[in-house]
Amino acid sequence: MYSASTYYFDSNSEKVGSSLVWIAIRNTYLFHAGSLAFGSLIIAILKLVYILFILPQEQAERLDAENPVRKASSKVCKCCMKLFERICDYINTQAYAYMAVSGDSFCRSAWNGFLLNLKHALKFAFANFLAKCFVFLGKVSLVTINCFSLYMIMKHITKDLEEINSLAAPVVVVGAFTFVTASIFLSLFDETVVALVTCLCVDT
Repeated sequence: MYSASTYYFDSNSEKVGSSLVWIAIRNTYLFHAGSLAFGSLIIAILKLVYILFILPQEQAERLDAENPVRKASSKVCKCCMKLFERICDYINTQAYAYMAVSGDSFCRSAWNGFLLNLKHALKFAFANFLAKCFVFLGKVSLVTINCFSLYMIMKHITKDLEEINSLAAPVVVVGAFTFVTASIFLSLFDETVVALVTCLCVDT
C-alpha cells in the first residue's frame, strides 16, 4: 500500500512515478509497527471470541440437534460474528491504506479512511468489484495454463501418460498448488487497488 501511494503521488503527466519498496518497508516497520500490531490484535480478539463462544455453541448444537431454538440462536450468532469480522477486516484495510497515504496513527487513519469511504463509496465499490474480477480471472487462467502445461509436458516431453493409469491425481495436485500460490500473490493486487483508490480520493 505504501509503495502504491509513492507510485501514485510520484507520477504526473510527464513521467511515471516509482514505487519505493525498500523505503515503504523501512517506514512501515520503523514508524507504524504499533499500528500493524494493533490491527492484528483486533483480528486476534475476534478469533478468540469465536473460539470461546461460537465453537462451544456449535458443539452444544451437535449434541442437541433436535432443539430448533438452539439451532436458530447458533446460526444468528455465527452470522453476526461473520458480519462483525468482515466489517473489522474492511476497516483494518481502509486504516492501513489511509495510513500509507497520510502517515497518521491507526485509530485516526481508520476514522478518516471510513469517512473517505463513505464520501466516495461508489468509487471504492467499483474498484473493489473490478479487482475481485481480475483476481478471479487471474486464478482461473493460471490454474488452467498450469494444468494444460502439465498435460503437454507429460504427453510430449517426458511421455509419462502411458505409464500412469489416471491423469486426475497429478492435475489435481498441480491445480491446487497453483490456486494457493496464485491466491497468495494476487491478494497483493486487492491491497494495491484499495491504496490507489484511497490516493485518488485523498488527491481529489
